[in-house]
Amino acid sequence: MIHKNLDPEFEAAVPLMQAMFGNVDMSSLSTDKIPAIREALAEAQSAMAEGVEPNPNVSCEEKMIPGPEGAPDVRVKIYRPINQSESLPCFYHIHGGGMILGTIDGEEAQMALFAEELNAVVVSVDYRLAPEHPFPAPVEDCYAGLKWISEHASELQIDPETIAVGGESAGGGLAAGTVLLSRDRKGPDVAFQYLIYPMLDDRNITASSQEFTGNWPGWSRELNELGWNAFLGGSAGEENVSPYAAPARAKDLSNLPPAYIEVGALEVFRDEDIDYAKRLMQSGVSVELHVHPGVFHGFEVANPEAKISQHAMNLRMNALNKALNSKKEQAMK
Repeated sequence: MIHKNLDPEFEAAVPLMQAMFGNVDMSSLSTDKIPAIREALAEAQSAMAEGVEPNPNVSCEEKMIPGPEGAPDVRVKIYRPINQSESLPCFYHIHGGGMILGTIDGEEAQMALFAEELNAVVVSVDYRLAPEHPFPAPVEDCYAGLKWISEHASELQIDPETIAVGGESAGGGLAAGTVLLSRDRKGPDVAFQYLIYPMLDDRNITASSQEFTGNWPGWSRELNELGWNAFLGGSAGEENVSPYAAPARAKDLSNLPPAYIEVGALEVFRDEDIDYAKRLMQSGVSVELHVHPGVFHGFEVANPEAKISQHAMNLRMNALNKALNSKKEQAMK
């Protein structure tokens, strides 16, 4: 057992999670290792997606939309429940990957499930990755996608007043940064933020950020330092890091939409996520926070059938359903 508090249902998944990053030597990580890590992750995701059939109840359309001013167009995928002609709420999803990994390809099954279960339009965004495209490129791509959704709400048959923004890991951090941008730029309005073990703080000064090191499954301190330094051009931990890059740096968390925040007790992001939730609440923001015992980063991917994974997915769906569909339910009363 790698940790006395590890949930036994996840012991067998530890080697799988370690192999997802190619079993690289964590003692000598540098940006030149990123291509190999990307390749290993892509192979693992491809293996997991093998044999998964498209959801017959959801359509999927790929589009290129305008990127930030002076930047390339951004690729998105749009998922919509079939035989739905009415205006639906929207879940704008931002994938994870430590700011350096990942793509919207391979997540179709989960996005289609969100669309079907929530009876919502789901838009996923393929933002540019660091180190090739450091901050602000990734978060500006995400903001451009949000702006496009809002401006094309009628065409997309989306209710512009019911848009949730969220993601996992780096996607959760970028979602929080996008929500801060939307507040400070006076729109588009966001109704809800969904932050699953979000990557929020570049400083790596919490107890949890220093506890889970080496070949720790899911995401280690070393991988976190690699991701932040790639994203911030080597300036992680310095004084003037933007809160849109690292939302934990934000001094003002008032006037933000309600948040759902979830994190494992055995992961790097535990303490920064709990602190962010606490600060949001102290700023008058409604927050639902869950800290799941005995699990590491990405636990529900490691063992989707585990009791705690099933519990977490139910909590997530319930939170999103409440945020996206309560307006419609109230109107029907």
